[in-house]
Amino acid sequence: MSIRHDLLLEIGTEELPANYIKPALNALSTLLLKRLTEARIKHGDAKIFGTPRRLAVKVADVEGRQKPLTTDVTGPPVKVGFDENGMPTIAAKRFAEKIKVAVNSLTTIETEKGSYLCAQRIERGNDTRSILKGILPDLLLSIPFPKKMKWADLNIEFARPIHSILALWGDKVIPFVLGNVKSGRYIFGHSFMNPGRIRLSKPDEYVETLRLAHVLVDTEERKRQIVSAIDKAAGELGGRVLQDDDLVDIVNNLVEYPAIAAGSFDKAFLGLPPEVLITAMREHQKYFTVIDEKNNLMPFFIAVNNTPAKDMALVARGHERVLRARLEDAQFFYRSDLEKPLEDLAEKLKRVLFQARLGSVYEKAIRVRKLAEFLTGAVDFSPDVKKDVSRAAFLCKADLVSQIVIEFPKLQGVMGRVYAAAAGESDTVASAIEEHYRPAYSGGPLPKTDAGAVLSITDKIDTICGCFSIDLIPTGTADPYALRRQGIGVIQIMLDKGFSFSLSGMIAKSLELFEDGSACDIKEKKELISIFLQSRIANLLSEEGFSKDVIAAVIAVSADHIPNVWNRVRALEQLKTEPGFEQLAVVFKRVVNIIKKAGRFETKEVDEDLFQDECEHVLFSAYNEVRKKVTDSLEKGFFDQAMLYIASLRDSVDAFFDGVLVMAEDVRIRNNRLALLKHIADLFGLFADFSKI
Repeated sequence: MSIRHDLLLEIGTEELPANYIKPALNALSTLLLKRLTEARIKHGDAKIFGTPRRLAVKVADVEGRQKPLTTDVTGPPVKVGFDENGMPTIAAKRFAEKIKVAVNSLTTIETEKGSYLCAQRIERGNDTRSILKGILPDLLLSIPFPKKMKWADLNIEFARPIHSILALWGDKVIPFVLGNVKSGRYIFGHSFMNPGRIRLSKPDEYVETLRLAHVLVDTEERKRQIVSAIDKAAGELGGRVLQDDDLVDIVNNLVEYPAIAAGSFDKAFLGLPPEVLITAMREHQKYFTVIDEKNNLMPFFIAVNNTPAKDMALVARGHERVLRARLEDAQFFYRSDLEKPLEDLAEKLKRVLFQARLGSVYEKAIRVRKLAEFLTGAVDFSPDVKKDVSRAAFLCKADLVSQIVIEFPKLQGVMGRVYAAAAGESDTVASAIEEHYRPAYSGGPLPKTDAGAVLSITDKIDTICGCFSIDLIPTGTADPYALRRQGIGVIQIMLDKGFSFSLSGMIAKSLELFEDGSACDIKEKKELISIFLQSRIANLLSEEGFSKDVIAAVIAVSADHIPNVWNRVRALEQLKTEPGFEQLAVVFKRVVNIIKKAGRFETKEVDEDLFQDECEHVLFSAYNEVRKKVTDSLEKGFFDQAMLYIASLRDSVDAFFDGVLVMAEDVRIRNNRLALLKHIADLFGLFADFSKI
């Protein structure tokens, strides 16, 4: 058995963007393990390390040689390889020579074409260092980044210029060249505190050697230290850090050796909306906010530096000067915005383009208002809610031209709420303006108010319908307007609020609001959008664990009322667990197949006078009884019970098929029996297409 050692690979670079580091490390680890496996090199688990100036991965217990590979090679037919005396011919000898085995070690294999000679070829495998020497250069260059760059006159690309490469298997270097950099056993410490080259003997020394060189290369260790340090600093200020896990991750990828500086700002700035203060500190400066026990902002902040200083108080004063300038700008923008009525800001949207072929943001707001008024008119909302929704729809995009949102785009909607409240708009209008952007991301919070929910739905539907109307349809690799996320948002909101208005009706109305759409275009686009949203519905149901066949069966009947879809799926999923479900599905499929084969027939009401057998009376009586129970159950929202009532028809349907010939020669009797089956099928069809189960 060959020797095993840890494999360590580090790429030293100029400073990488914070959001590049984690995806690059994950890709590096995945690619390296994949290449080792493909090369038949046994290995253990991988651990990633990273800072703004290095990407590294260590793989445990990497075998020193490839695993041998044994393959069976088929040669010429036996009758060609051996003569009538059983002696090997030239063909057999050349085959054995080619495979590098003795002729007498050849075996035979039986195939469809007859008996053939066969030999085992054994590849002993090369040593790991030789293989990695060829693998690693391409592997490093295949790490994906949002953007890559070239430097000097080199013909390679990477996120930032590469300064060093460490490649060790045990205590041995894996030699290769990438660009103008040779791999070796040297790494670099902190850029200010320990900038020189450091020789590394073996992979086990990596983390501790860098720690002594003022680099915490273990990302999780560095993150824990940052969290502990900022919590301690906030406690000393009499407060606690406002939780912001994303900011912790960003800061963690901005520093190699965290040093904490706590500072303060003028209490007068606390008069700004909290969101403005938090965003001003977070977005540009990457400062943490401090809050008190009542979650109120305190006039303090915490900064994470990359280099400790002898006098951290002096460092804090430098941060305070920078922050003061930021907050003074924000205060000026905020006060200036308050002087302008929201209606004036809304008018400015006429000069803001939403999409070249879909007009301005102002035109979008007008469409959203009309669609919102249509929906609130279709649902039993109070007059006050209808009025508030219409008002909020007109103002919902006004803050996009405010100075604060231009400076801090992430505050769109938030500042709309703030400015609406300051202008004396109702709480409902103010909340709806903020909530209409929700959910802002996958898994994000949904609108809390009905007005906000309606406004969010109409805004998203307008975007979806607008993009589809000009053929900006998502593909497998592109969705520039995030239509999939917006479609999921529409469905989640309707489900959360129990809104039962018609999806198809909403889509048709939205398409009508785009002036250049013909009736033919509307019909075609409506079908495409409906399919698009049905796909989102199916995905959400699948994520909740429902069976794909049940989902397909329910959506095939109707996906027009979202809460109803979920109720039918749950009911059918439950029915699948009941004894005899398979037989029920077979019966229903038989009903549907007979109706399909019959083609067009006269579907009058069922005429009991035409019944010729007791089983017809029994089935019709059972149907009428079950139909009433199903109707009552559906009105009360008892979908599970309604499904069970329908299932109870199975015995009567079985008896009907056993007792009569549906396709009777008498046309009146045949059509009457088909009409009875059609009623049964329609009852099942309230829930699902059982032929898909």
